[in-house]
Amino acid sequence: MTITVSVVLLLGIAVAVLIRFKAVAVGAAVVVLLFGFYLSDTGAAPTIRELTTSIANAVRDIGN
Repeated sequence: MTITVSVVLLLGIAVAVLIRFKAVAVGAAVVVLLFGFYLSDTGAAPTIRELTTSIANAVRDIGN
């Protein structure tokens, strides 16, 4: 059985946990969110998407 989880969901949970335990302030989380939003609209978006896909595939293949 394969379970897929969105990277956005995982990062969102991580940010929520960091805010909850006061490891990062809400203002900093908003800045990071806006940075990601604007970065996704640049020419770097396909490269970042390929990099995250490659990393996810490498992590998945570690157990095989």
